[in-house]
Amino acid sequence: MPRPRLRIMIVLSALALTALAGCGESSSNESTTTSVSASDCTPEKLQTKTSGELTVATDKPAYPPYFVDDDPTNGKGFESAVAYAIADQLGFSEEDVHWTVEPFNASYAPGPKDFDFDVNQISITPARAQHVDFSAPYYTANQAVVAAKGSEAENATSLADLEDAAIGVQIGTTSLDAVNSEIQPSGDPKVFNDSNDVVTALKEGQVDAIVTDLPTALYLTAVQVPDATVVGQFSAPGGDQWGALLGTGSPLTACVSQAIDELRSSGTLAKIQDRWMSKAADAPVLD
Repeated sequence: MPRPRLRIMIVLSALALTALAGCGESSSNESTTTSVSASDCTPEKLQTKTSGELTVATDKPAYPPYFVDDDPTNGKGFESAVAYAIADQLGFSEEDVHWTVEPFNASYAPGPKDFDFDVNQISITPARAQHVDFSAPYYTANQAVVAAKGSEAENATSLADLEDAAIGVQIGTTSLDAVNSEIQPSGDPKVFNDSNDVVTALKEGQVDAIVTDLPTALYLTAVQVPDATVVGQFSAPGGDQWGALLGTGSPLTACVSQAIDELRSSGTLAKIQDRWMSKAADAPVLD
């Protein structure tokens, strides 16, 4: 997108720091949800900011693959599509959904909210859940393989193709566990103390590829190592979870969670993820 490079780096850096914070340990959903019936979760009964409307927040600029053309209202991009799917599940039409801007760091700060829920790649953590509500997670980040330009790993189409690759990974992360359990390389992965060392190793050709969570992989190839390629993604235990964020004690939390659970059960969430986090992000699933 035609935006100043510095602005892109600032925004994406915030995203990457959030994603990296979740690499070392898995997050559990700490939302204060209670059981509700479908009849309680209708536009007529929901206590939204504006009666009969649903106000959804995200940051600006809004970047792909989560949003497209910096326009959350068009329904394109992973989180725009998720927001409209939640709205539809709750009985709101597209015309009833209104978007507002909420900076990422302000979203989980204590205090009242000017939105019904926020979708902005916000990881569910116990610390944040002390000040806000989280819905059931709508996304659990997969692991991703980022390959150096010209390496054999760049052409991998399966995890088996990476067996003999020199793989870099950060110590003490779920990514390291994923390499050992899912890829099972023939040689020990090269383990580095922090994420900067991992990126440096990729840039300098010390490794053929690195493994990190998918959101971080998208950031790395967009900003830090644009010559590198996201070869693909794969699931592994301990993935970082994102949830819709609501004000603490929100009367909507249980209904939003129920809507997400229904979208997951029906396969709708999987279809949205495949469309925007696999195909549009050019990150195919590696088996």
